[in-house]
Amino acid sequence: MAFPYPYVGPIAYLNNFPIHTDYYLPQVFFIENIALGQTTTVTTRQNHDYVIRQQCRLIIPPKNGCVQLNEVQGIVIEIPAPDQVVLDIDSSNNVDQFETSIAKTQPQILAIGDVNTGAINSQGRVNNGTFIPGSFINVSPE
Repeated sequence: MAFPYPYVGPIAYLNNFPIHTDYYLPQVFFIENIALGQTTTVTTRQNHDYVIRQQCRLIIPPKNGCVQLNEVQGIVIEIPAPDQVVLDIDSSNNVDQFETSIAKTQPQILAIGDVNTGAINSQGRVNNGTFIPGSFINVSPE
């Protein structure tokens, strides 16, 4: 079968723009300090965009201590400063102190979830706001 025009198939690598974390809110932030206790206070290197009731995950490389908190998830319960977030993670027992490092891999805090996850109420997801806490919002320029 001959096409009346030159057939050009899909060129996926040109049509799919790379995913940049800058294009999604909330973003991933590098951790400057972690205060341990019945709740865990995380200080980021820059102001974050997290909200209360958002679910977050900590990524802690071994050189930074606190490895017991690596891959631990928590809910934001307080935002005491623009660069601080308090999580409902009990880190008061058997958790090493946080240490800064100049290693290539730095500790991070990141929001987890998408538009299909997050808090729901007794009526299901119907009565939630325009987005579910923990979901990502696409703010890409394209």
